[in-house]
Amino acid sequence: MDEYKPFDMIHKSLNKTVVIALKDGRFLKGRLIGYDTELNLSMDNAEIFNDEMKKKLGVVVIRKNNVISFTPGDTL
Repeated sequence: MDEYKPFDMIHKSLNKTVVIALKDGRFLKGRLIGYDTELNLSMDNAEIFNDEMKKKLGVVVIRKNNVISFTPGDTL
């Protein structure tokens, strides 16, 4: 049986589209381009959205304390 490691899902999602739920109720969707051991994330082609708006941001860095959930793929 393979041992699960905490960063496996994050590492397997590098250079793929992910959706991140933020603690303020908004979501970020984009290509995950990096992360660190503190779970700060960096994305390219990022878009921020909620029920009322959608805005293209480009390259962003997300601090770990703003992340509520991390979803591989482009759907919630």
